[in-house]
Amino acid sequence: MDNFCILVVDDEKEIRDAIEIYLSYEGIKVIQAQDGIEALEKLQEHTIHLILLDIMMPRMDGIAATFKIREQKNIPIILLSAKSEDTDKILGLQVGADDYVTKPFNPLELMARVKSQLRRYVSLGTYEGTAKVIDLNGLTLNRETKEVKVIGEPVKLTPIEYKMTELLMSNPGRVFSISEIYERVWKEPGYNAENTVAVHIRKIREKIEIDPKNPRYLKVVWGIGYKMEK
Repeated sequence: MDNFCILVVDDEKEIRDAIEIYLSYEGIKVIQAQDGIEALEKLQEHTIHLILLDIMMPRMDGIAATFKIREQKNIPIILLSAKSEDTDKILGLQVGADDYVTKPFNPLELMARVKSQLRRYVSLGTYEGTAKVIDLNGLTLNRETKEVKVIGEPVKLTPIEYKMTELLMSNPGRVFSISEIYERVWKEPGYNAENTVAVHIRKIREKIEIDPKNPRYLKVVWGIGYKMEK
């Protein structure tokens, strides 16, 4: 975990300091910010590989900060949320967050999720298949540059969205169940993964489909899962 730098954003200093202790033990450098506005400033000043972002904060909350960050960067974002913020967690995933951890969190769970996101971030393009460029009727994915284009126009995907797109494009026509998609992308058991996967599928469609309500590429197979059309 050496050479990684994580931005920890929370309005409670005690929580920031506690997280820094856990991360520092793993050899990870930590930058702290107390709200979304300061987080955006730190992103301009430092090379950040992952963001731990609280939802409820003054000045600029985690949802607004996630939206702003996604306008310019695709680094992993893990939301920190209270149990009462379920709707905010879904909204956070919709605007581009990759995962969330519920407060009060187990330090071991937090570190497991951080490590999982960092592994995916630095090793995008490791799914099966050897072709450097996949082309499905105008939808292209380049494993070397991590670029996805629709009819030559680039689209910006988050790391999670990219992994899901790569998984489906690497296996055109194959139907993946929701739990299988979750397990392959998140590397965790796919229990109760329906909402999480559905949110990301919807965001991918909004980016790659001309008409997301009548998708050309990313299709649902009712009662089974999703597939990428050949």
